[in-house]
Amino acid sequence: MRTTVGIIGAGPAGLLLARLLRNAGIDSVVLESRDRAYVERRQRAGILEQGTADVLRAAGAGERMDREGLRHDGIELRFERERHRVDFPARTGGSSVLVYAQTEVCKDLIALQLKEGGPLLFGAEALAVEGALTDRPRIRFRHEGHEGHEGHEGDEGDEGHEDVLDCDYVVGCDGFRGVARKAVPAGLSHVFERTYPFGWLGILADVAPSHDELVYARHDRGFALLSMRSPAVSRLYLQVPEGTEAGEWADEEIWDELERRFETGDAWRLERGPVTSKSVTPMRSYVHEPMRYGRLFLAGDAAHIVPPTGAKGLNLAVGDVVTFARALTHLGDTGSAERLDAYSETCLRRVWQAERFSYDMTTLLHRAPGATAFDDRIQLARLRRVATSRAAETDLAEGYTGFPLE
Repeated sequence: MRTTVGIIGAGPAGLLLARLLRNAGIDSVVLESRDRAYVERRQRAGILEQGTADVLRAAGAGERMDREGLRHDGIELRFERERHRVDFPARTGGSSVLVYAQTEVCKDLIALQLKEGGPLLFGAEALAVEGALTDRPRIRFRHEGHEGHEGHEGDEGDEGHEDVLDCDYVVGCDGFRGVARKAVPAGLSHVFERTYPFGWLGILADVAPSHDELVYARHDRGFALLSMRSPAVSRLYLQVPEGTEAGEWADEEIWDELERRFETGDAWRLERGPVTSKSVTPMRSYVHEPMRYGRLFLAGDAAHIVPPTGAKGLNLAVGDVVTFARALTHLGDTGSAERLDAYSETCLRRVWQAERFSYDMTTLLHRAPGATAFDDRIQLARLRRVATSRAAETDLAEGYTGFPLE
């Protein structure tokens, strides 16, 4: 097999990149180790920044998003039983965010790729990236019998076979544990990492959200987040100790604790409903520098991870692939590789701003183990600063709605 860009991973980043390249007249092949059903139900992010939504619209993938996505013009901060709303458009010149789940983004992009794009191979496990420093890198992969462009499963019992995809460029959108990041020699990369001593216990519940915007609550017992997936499905989170297993919490215990942490001084109340899933998300920050090794380019979680407090993970991945697609298009239009050569530096400026914002949001709202009374007072002072200072509120609103793409 031969293509211009070999893309490893059919998450939102890999699928969007294939779409952007197709729109620019550049061929690509997408390799995804899982089957289509798994990709379309893989629960991850649900908040799209203004810039991400704009990119999807421009790529022709925004019709259902605009019809079914929930536009949010702010968030609510809660602390000391008080409520403070951060108005995004008023502080950013009109920017907002959309609640539209990653699963739905993937469904939209998969449908477009299968209808109009190049090959999308499900059940194609990338085994290695070879020749990254040459002008003809390649991806060795095992194909489990799935027919690429149609996305149908092969005959039962097909154990697959190894194949090779020759490329001009490889883009690794295959996450932290994928083969792309591992293809960069350890001695040529720098890793920056921070692990937080707590996680998020998350639930999906069949109940209408108890508020029409996201609620970020700081409480002496720990952080809580009220979010949603649709007008009928709520997504809620509790800060829990590191190493907690989801099964340790009974459903009613979760609702009781959420009620305590969201408590206000007015008549607001938390609506309860059947819990359909529970999981625990670890909290960590990770950056791999550089994001390029020869003709191998890292994007999304393969290069960086942020704690979910700032809703930045998917949006950073979108920024990466937009940067790559624009740079490769510029090369074709002008013959200049200047933008491709600047890929890592360009992406990392935005990545570190998102890491900073996610760190600020995490330390603003979570109570760390061993926190002192002094720590608590500083945290509350920071929250009151946001609630009373236009400048502080603007900084939060600008960070939340998204840093501009260069």
